[in-house]
Amino acid sequence: MLKTPDEIALMRVSGELLARVFEMLDAQNLAGMSTMAVNDLVDRYITHDLSARPASKGQYGFKYVLNCSINEVVCHGVPSVSDVIADGDIVNLDITLEKNGFIADSSKTYMVGNVTPAAKRLVQVAQQAMWKGIAAVRPGAYLGDIGAAIERHAKKHGYSVVREFCGHGIGREMHEEPSVLNFGRPGTGMKLREGMTFTIEPMINQGTRKVTTLDDGWTVVTNDRKLSAQWEHTVAVTATGVEVLTLRPSEKLMLAA
Repeated sequence: MLKTPDEIALMRVSGELLARVFEMLDAQNLAGMSTMAVNDLVDRYITHDLSARPASKGQYGFKYVLNCSINEVVCHGVPSVSDVIADGDIVNLDITLEKNGFIADSSKTYMVGNVTPAAKRLVQVAQQAMWKGIAAVRPGAYLGDIGAAIERHAKKHGYSVVREFCGHGIGREMHEEPSVLNFGRPGTGMKLREGMTFTIEPMINQGTRKVTTLDDGWTVVTNDRKLSAQWEHTVAVTATGVEVLTLRPSEKLMLAA
């Protein structure tokens, strides 16, 4: 579970490459694209431009390189030629990448075109909740501190937190121990140690936290069909705090502000 400095260096490379995937997507006009077209674009970019491997492809029988979750879809949206992204949609793109034997995992909820103020607020609070969780990471802290920070921020703004899905350890495998819940009590759960690597990925709903998996066995939607937003980063516990291994250039500027 604990990674050596050399292993974290390799994970940092994977994370930097994955950040470049999101940079590429930031430059796209997603409105009018099918989710399959987004999948194929990312597949080509990871494979050909970055000489890396899309780690989700073939994992657990999944055929695609990303999850594309629109509006009321909480997570695990399956790419399709018939699902076309429209102006006003919010779209979570969840992508994994493997390079040199190590995997990075990250997601971002895009606001496409003219989204409503309510949708924009949800997306922003979900992003803030992720950063609240990340800020709780340091040696000697507890997993419960992360979940408590996320849940506290979401509930403060009137939103609910999905409990059925959570962050996870990551490294040579996409899913390792521990599970990183998006709710909890401070001072509970596993104590964090330098060298731990895991994802933090809150899923925040406008309405009820209750969700349903559709008949395809993958797509998870809100029970009340209200909007859901998710953000995710892969992090490492350092000697003094936390390093975000999938940090994007735009976020570096934001953190420096």
